[in-house]
Amino acid sequence: MSYIKLVRFEEKYIEDIWNISYRDENPEWSKWNGPYFEDYTQYQDLESFRNSEDWKFLLKENCRCILIDEKPVGMVSRNWKDEKTRWMEIGIVIYDENYWSHGYGTSVMKLWTTKTFQDYENIEHLGLTTWSGNVRMMKAAEKMGFQKEAQIRKVRYWKGVYYDSVKYGVLRDEWEKLSKKH
Repeated sequence: MSYIKLVRFEEKYIEDIWNISYRDENPEWSKWNGPYFEDYTQYQDLESFRNSEDWKFLLKENCRCILIDEKPVGMVSRNWKDEKTRWMEIGIVIYDENYWSHGYGTSVMKLWTTKTFQDYENIEHLGLTTWSGNVRMMKAAEKMGFQKEAQIRKVRYWKGVYYDSVKYGVLRDEWEKLSKKH
């Protein structure tokens, strides 16, 4: 079994992350990470990536680098939808497609969900949002025990097709019960 760890991004990971995530013109991961936003930027060299807003985002407190057997393969994040009402969402991107469809995403999100509830003792709900074109993410959310809470129909238009925005969530007490079962 592989060893999964979530750590703060550091300079020592920058070249690996750039190679698997921001070097190519049209990486596979960008086709699934809300592609309708069309916000992916390619960086021709490591120095450009080092000075980018994308790298600065990864260095923030709300992001972690996914290490599988000490190899950087992706990132998780958490963001306030509304801090005053204690509404937070989490997200994941596994850049290296060699790690897709093997259960890593679900395992990582379980770790991140647990850590987020530990780090923010005052939140009662944790959400994640995806789109109906990302079936793997929807299955992972449901497999982890997140409930589908909303499906806003045909609000994500991409490449001539309308997709739904799909929102999932889990309550703290539900997660604590689920965690005992795992």
